Amino acid sequence: MGEIFVLVEHRQGKIRDITYEMLGLGENLANHKGTSLTALLLGHDVKPMAEDLSTRTSKVLVVEDENLKNFNSILYQQTLSFLISKYQPLLILIGHSASGMDLAPSLSVEADLPLVTDCIGLSFENDKLKATRSIYGGKVNASISLKESKGYMATIRPGVFSAKLPGEKKGGIVIEPSPLKGTTDIKKFIEYIEAPITGEDITQAEVLVSVGQGIGGPEQIPMFEELAKDLGGTIACSRPVVDRNWLPKERQVGISGKTVKPKIYIAIGISGAFQHVTAMQGSETIIAINKDPRAPIFSVADYGIVDDFQNVIPILKEKVKGLKL
Repeated sequence: MGEIFVLVEHRQGKIRDITYEMLGLGENLANHKGTSLTALLLGHDVKPMAEDLSTRTSKVLVVEDENLKNFNSILYQQTLSFLISKYQPLLILIGHSASGMDLAPSLSVEADLPLVTDCIGLSFENDKLKATRSIYGGKVNASISLKESKGYMATIRPGVFSAKLPGEKKGGIVIEPSPLKGTTDIKKFIEYIEAPITGEDITQAEVLVSVGQGIGGPEQIPMFEELAKDLGGTIACSRPVVDRNWLPKERQVGISGKTVKPKIYIAIGISGAFQHVTAMQGSETIIAINKDPRAPIFSVADYGIVDDFQNVIPILKEKVKGLKL
């Protein structure tokens, strides 16, 4: 039986989080199918990344080529087509990112493998791959069964699956000669430009105090900003808060906002629509405060408080300040 491949996504010498998330998913699938998991690392001077990956999987397959230093879908496709033909993997996982979606469709056609995109769930039933996708703006989860095939490809939504943590044992690093005969003039990497971040980046915060329309109005925002500051975190929000111009778009958590995975996520006055929950359910600890005991947010919360936030936040702030004394 073929192994499961995870295509490593990296940028400027750093492995992106989606790679570790796919390794976590891939390991579960590999264990279920009784096969092995392999990380595919394409690039140039990638030894430090290969060493890191070897602590998270049993094998790292490396293709070193100066032409692979920066992502180029044409050169990646040529390399991956060679590897797929040689190893005949059961499943190839690719991040559902700008680069992943640039690469995956044409690669699936060339390799003659069925492709399912933007997956929030994957499993095998007998020899068929089943996927879960979010459709209609997150209102419906669709369960998709792919036709039986020699292999499959899937792109994985970032921020949905738990990341694979380093282990004590190191896996093997296998160097595969590059099949490339040169570069391409059809598509070229020119330069990398980092998108400017205005204000704080909520995706990097370890503590998020996130507010929804249940807080009543923008006059309440300073209270939550102060709480976030006391906790060493920052403030975030759900989409209705942005729609009402209470907080800027850069603070929005959700399918149409940002995916976050802080150590602590405090959801206040947020009902817990799927569009929001999908983007924050990977948080280590989720605390929900809502006066509606039937609010869906409680289904994903580690701790829940059913009460008016006006009764809870002052007590919480006093407790936090007391811990600092």
